[in-house]
Amino acid sequence: MGKFIEQIALQRGHEIVGRISSSSPDKLNQFNGQNTDVAIEFTQPEAAFEHVSYCAKNNIAVVCGTTGWYARRPEAEAIVNQHNGAFFHASNFSIGVNLFFHLNKLAAQVFEKYPVYDVRMEEIHHTEKKDAPSGTAITLAEGILQNFSRKNQWTLNEGAQDTDLIIKALREPHVPGTHTVSYESAIDTITLTHTAHSREGFATGAVLAAEWLKGREGVFGMAEMLGF
Repeated sequence: MGKFIEQIALQRGHEIVGRISSSSPDKLNQFNGQNTDVAIEFTQPEAAFEHVSYCAKNNIAVVCGTTGWYARRPEAEAIVNQHNGAFFHASNFSIGVNLFFHLNKLAAQVFEKYPVYDVRMEEIHHTEKKDAPSGTAITLAEGILQNFSRKNQWTLNEGAQDTDLIIKALREPHVPGTHTVSYESAIDTITLTHTAHSREGFATGAVLAAEWLKGREGVFGMAEMLGF
């Protein structure tokens, strides 16, 4: 992701003032609001909180695409607000996926009215992805749970209760990301699917978010940027 993001940022006329990887985490303290406008953070769940906190405390706006650290996200947002910082988080930066999020909520509202339909989900990602289900799948699940009263929580357990939203998480080589929401009845199945063909869409969205975030204060996501 970092390589894709750098390529697109340069194409759009931005300057890359630094690169930090797992082999050079100590380089983070070289950057502050005087030499950096926005940091784009795509790392690992165990590192994201410290990175976002550092940026907030050092006047660097931060765009974060790391998933799997949501338990500490409220704490990070509090630090951002305390320091009048700027934090943009999304489980998925693809414009298409975020349109899919919007359609997913509308579909849940429609199928809520028809008790003959049950709903379930499936997500497929590359084998290098550490968290399961994906952050995108969790966002989709939350959109369903907010609008479909017959489900109370999501689960990976195939033998769950009828009130649980089942998510099947698969890991296969070289899959950027495929997410499917299925509404099933005894007579038919209706599916909504988003299939990513490459990671370029995610990287482009992250750079657009960084451009949008510069000069703002607060906590934001794709809904604000896209005007939903």
